[in-house]
Amino acid sequence: MGRDLVNGQLTLHAMSLVYTTLLSMVPLLALSFSVLKTLGGHNELTPLLENAFSPFGEQGPEIVANILGFVDRIKVGVLGSVGLALLVYTVISLVQKIERSFNFIWRVPQLRSIGQRFSNYLSVIVIGPLLVASAIGATASIMSSSIVQALVAIEPFGSMILLLIKFAPFFFMIGAFTFIYIFMPNTSVDFRSALIGGIAGGMAWQTCGLLFASFVVSSSDYQAIYSGFALGIILLIWIYLNWMILLLGAAISYYVQNSEKICKASKVHSSPRLDERIGLAVMFRVAKRFDRGETSYKISELERQLSAPPQITRRVTDNLVNSGMLAISGDRSDRYVPGCSIDHIPMSKLLKVIRHDDQQVAAHMPLLDCDELISTLESVVDDKLQELTLADLVRRDEKAG
Repeated sequence: MGRDLVNGQLTLHAMSLVYTTLLSMVPLLALSFSVLKTLGGHNELTPLLENAFSPFGEQGPEIVANILGFVDRIKVGVLGSVGLALLVYTVISLVQKIERSFNFIWRVPQLRSIGQRFSNYLSVIVIGPLLVASAIGATASIMSSSIVQALVAIEPFGSMILLLIKFAPFFFMIGAFTFIYIFMPNTSVDFRSALIGGIAGGMAWQTCGLLFASFVVSSSDYQAIYSGFALGIILLIWIYLNWMILLLGAAISYYVQNSEKICKASKVHSSPRLDERIGLAVMFRVAKRFDRGETSYKISELERQLSAPPQITRRVTDNLVNSGMLAISGDRSDRYVPGCSIDHIPMSKLLKVIRHDDQQVAAHMPLLDCDELISTLESVVDDKLQELTLADLVRRDEKAG
């Protein structure tokens, strides 16, 4: 964690998210309020906003009032198709940038596909506020019920319920952080890892709110220096701290799930030999399980078994998927299976796919003196492998075993 902080990349991602948050906050709330208004639950979000800005003390209601004023002035129904499309794009760009930051932490080189981004992002943007409002309403109904009120009058149940109410914000934040850590990265995250990161992030969030409240109270120097801009400066600091806490919790989740990679270098350099070994190992293991009729490999399980840098493994496997050698399957799209019959995957072709030059740089290079040698080496490999297929390699290994 210290190395990641010193490296400065997390700081850069947090600062980038602050900028995007300022652009997207009002459109996001406008969409959320418009959805909740149709269901009659828009009043539930106002206390949530007030709680989020409670560390600002007396200035908190002023910030909330300004934000809600901006939201009220956006009439989603009269924006038109172009205006509505721009509004949705602004909101989706925020979620996309959040995913990009989480993918950086989890060493995942690619975002979700366009179709997945559209469906997943909109489901969170539309359904998320509804679930939050429903949870708040259900909690209020439970606490006001006659049974709970009767229990409050009985000790020790009364003290326990009051204690539970006092710590409810911590539990709520831990649950929210855990969900974000599972959902946002474009990879499979274990619940245990996400929960540990959620506990760390949720506790840090609430604790930071208490400390920040005391900072705001004693921020007379900022008022003297920045005058009318002081509130905006303090708001920027608060948003930045929130994003840093969220990203640090994600980093904790990553290192809990990938503890074997903690002591390795933060920057890993690939090589043609490493790419070949990873590509062949992936295809061999996936094909072996498939040929035996066993449960296919999870992506995260395969990465752990290979003990290779995940960013390199994911880049090589993405190349194999794009070429049709591998396919992604499973209910959560988190498993690998062969992309075609392993009897029709010549090893010579598989090697060429792994060595494929995505940018076609080699094809545009001028003729070199060593081109003849390169052609000779490639012909030797083809002659040596001849008609050997991936199926031959897998079944030969089973006979030897």
